[in-house]
Amino acid sequence: MIQLKNSAQISAMIEAGRITGEALLIAREHVREGVSTKELDTLIRNHIEKSGARPSFLGYSGFPASACISVNDEVIHGIPSKNRILREGDIVKIDVGAFYKGFHGDSARTIAVGNVSEEALNLIKVTRDSFFAGVAAVKAGNRIGDVGNAIQGCVEGAGYSVVKRYIGHGVGRALHEAPDVPNFGTAGRGVRLCAGMTLAIEPMVNIGSEEVYELPDGWTVKTRDGSLSAHYENTIALTSEGVIITTLIDKDW
Repeated sequence: MIQLKNSAQISAMIEAGRITGEALLIAREHVREGVSTKELDTLIRNHIEKSGARPSFLGYSGFPASACISVNDEVIHGIPSKNRILREGDIVKIDVGAFYKGFHGDSARTIAVGNVSEEALNLIKVTRDSFFAGVAAVKAGNRIGDVGNAIQGCVEGAGYSVVKRYIGHGVGRALHEAPDVPNFGTAGRGVRLCAGMTLAIEPMVNIGSEEVYELPDGWTVKTRDGSLSAHYENTIALTSEGVIITTLIDKDW
């Protein structure tokens, strides 16, 4: 069942989103060659907890860290490690959630480590662009398929592939709520959008094939062909006045 939020609940989600977005900004400031993914995870956890919130991912279905940090051909759900050291030319995906006053924020970015290839930079840009293409379709009376179709069109128009095995979702009191929000689909199909919906829209985009697989650690997802992957996510709320992106702290990022 879809849980619609009232104005007070959306206000609480804006606060949770702010903490989530701030944690990502702090991580971005420390992404550089020689830093371990564990160091980034610690910075994220410290900020969330100092803000009076708790990391949404820590302990979720047994996940052992506060953020999912995935590098290069790792798509999502990478486990931070003191042994995973960032190198010049890497692209690192950082996915963060914060639970505050009864509600979650959920957001992810792909960050370049130093000088990266033009192809990697374009992948990051197209992934971000596809998110905003999807958000432009979030209007009362439209359908979930309109959102996925817009994302898919942006990605495939650039010659890349949308990951279809993993999708976006509703978010609120629970980290994952109804409805599912695929990053692909047919316009005019699916659940009808209405005010009070809060969604995590999160395109995952591969340079190569859409095919992915999960590592034996039970979490980390990689591209089947070893190609680079990017991830961009924000929590959004659809209100009678339009869309609020609760986790977007830096409007240019």
